[in-house]
Amino acid sequence: MKLYPAIDILGGKAVRLVKGDFDAKKVYDEDPLSAARGWVASGARQLHVVDLDGARTGEPVNLDELERIASNLGVPVQFGGGLRSLKSIETAFEAGAERVILGTAAFTSPTLLERALAQWPKRVLVSVDVRGGLVSTAGWTETVESGPKDAIAALAERGALELVYTNVDRDGMLEGPDLKEVAGVAAVVGGSFAYSGGIGKLADLEGLARLKAPNLVGVIVGKALYEQRFTIPEALAVLDGARA
Repeated sequence: MKLYPAIDILGGKAVRLVKGDFDAKKVYDEDPLSAARGWVASGARQLHVVDLDGARTGEPVNLDELERIASNLGVPVQFGGGLRSLKSIETAFEAGAERVILGTAAFTSPTLLERALAQWPKRVLVSVDVRGGLVSTAGWTETVESGPKDAIAALAERGALELVYTNVDRDGMLEGPDLKEVAGVAAVVGGSFAYSGGIGKLADLEGLARLKAPNLVGVIVGKALYEQRFTIPEALAVLDGARA
């Protein structure tokens, strides 16, 4: 299982939100590259970068920060936030993203997802963000009248088999994942997924590892690392062991 330290960018700074609330942000580093460099220096093998400004406005805003991170650190970067056209996806790849994450557009654009999957095989993920039991879009400000299992099934029919699943209600709370929920997601995902939301201690990673779900291939961690609840080497020791 891979560890993805999260770099969420808002207003040019590395921040974390609570439950996806833009008014409940905390700045952890004035320079996203500095934050990312710290994770890589500690052993991170890949990074998860989110353009929060882009997620809210519908168009990438922080591609220059993505380019700085990707060009300076030499590790794969997956990037999401405001990617709602083929042009914006292409621009993210040009800025150095190894993979991109589609959120809102995957649910609201009739053809964008299929065209992106066809043009960039294995490099396009879909984010299933769940708030109050429903899929959330538009920077977590709107909901789709669909539960996660139905959404995952519909995405699979459209060819999207690699997902990022986030429990927005737990995000930034450091209270741990609902392992029953994650197991339920694993049961319906036909491809693979990374989990995000609420990781607060090493025991949370150990709990995910104990699920032994072969299609749970990654975990995204932000606030717990910033708050020094555990280190990247400690997390890697748990997650590497899950693959043994």
